Amino acid sequence: MNTDYLKKCAAKLLTEKQMSEAFLNNMFLALSGGLQDAYTYNVRDHVFSNAQTGNVVLMSQHIISGDMRSALRYLVPLVSFVLGVYISEEIHLHFKDARKLHWRQSILLLEIIILTLVGFLPEERNMLATVLVSFACAMQVQSFRKVGGYSYASTMCIGNLRSGTTALTMYFEEHKPEQLRQFLYYFGIIFFFAIGAVFTASPFSLRIGFPSSSLMNGVTRSLP
Repeated sequence: MNTDYLKKCAAKLLTEKQMSEAFLNNMFLALSGGLQDAYTYNVRDHVFSNAQTGNVVLMSQHIISGDMRSALRYLVPLVSFVLGVYISEEIHLHFKDARKLHWRQSILLLEIIILTLVGFLPEERNMLATVLVSFACAMQVQSFRKVGGYSYASTMCIGNLRSGTTALTMYFEEHKPEQLRQFLYYFGIIFFFAIGAVFTASPFSLRIGFPSSSLMNGVTRSLP
């Protein structure tokens, strides 16, 4: 690969005109997404907050074994995720022309409040904590769906992995610089998602509200 072009790509990742699609902003969103999912799985009863495919698998296993109570533990976050997408889209539709506060900023402010609240919930409220984080994750993934003009997800990796690998494959075949740039975007997001998940190994994992809401606050300030 051309090292000069790689440097140009890296520089461009930080200079998009549309701030909601800027790599720097979405880097922080990916960090938060990884942190939230690993946090609820490791700290809140092994339930995913945004990897709903995993919740469906685990819920189905408990249903087939007759453990309906455990199945409910995975069903509720699913419902909360659906509700989060719905509320996010309603905010978009009703406040997309707002001038004082951009609708995406409203979403992030709500997410900050939710995640901060989760940080203070005791272990006895693990179900509530997971429900709230799933709701926040859904709003985030619904509101921020592009990075550098490419469709992506800040709270999960499978789509990014597929799209990034496809772009790299096409680059090897056609050698178009745009394909290499697309690959760097997707795998950059995956990298920072993984870094966010690593945060749960620190003492901060016991108080998700502080690190994750701080990331959200940084993004909120940078949006128009």
